[in-house]
Amino acid sequence: MMKSLLTGLALTLTVAATTARADDIVRYRGTLEKVDGSTLTIKPRTGDSITVQFSNDTKILAATTGQLADIKSESYIGTAAIPQPDGTQKALQVTVFSSSLRGTADGHYPWDLGTNSTMTNGAVGTLSGTDGRTLLVKYQGGEKKVVVPDDVPVTLVDPGEKSILVPGSKLVAFTKKGADGALTAPILIIGRNGTVPSM
Repeated sequence: MMKSLLTGLALTLTVAATTARADDIVRYRGTLEKVDGSTLTIKPRTGDSITVQFSNDTKILAATTGQLADIKSESYIGTAAIPQPDGTQKALQVTVFSSSLRGTADGHYPWDLGTNSTMTNGAVGTLSGTDGRTLLVKYQGGEKKVVVPDDVPVTLVDPGEKSILVPGSKLVAFTKKGADGALTAPILIIGRNGTVPSM
């Protein structure tokens, strides 16, 4: 039983990682306006409302507001950042994943939070600097030094369930467009209690 559960978790994380990094994924950040069966109406931060389909295969994650103190050595994080001339990454946000989500979207790749932005997902090796805000983030095949300004939002992400799909919630929807033009969501990150997912 334990082996099958671990195999299932590994498969889920692999699918999530592949989806998060896929070139054909479009992320919509905004507010959940309506839930109608398996259809979500989402109002993006800019533009008109869209409809997105979800299913039992959709990975639903719950986001809550964190703080810099939640980033510890060996934490598994994702951080959107801007490359700096000295080779470091300046964080735009930090997501701290729960232990059950460790390994999600591991790596360093382009992101969509501004020109030249990147996403680095990996384990925090060390925290340095007088304020502990310089992180060495290690991922399969490499590592990046990330400097976290004190005003950067920190989000905690845990596994979620359909019950958190509540109108008014802030969310990030990872979507794919089908041959018929309809949008489906392999991953939904939903903010709890007014949290705005920072990724």
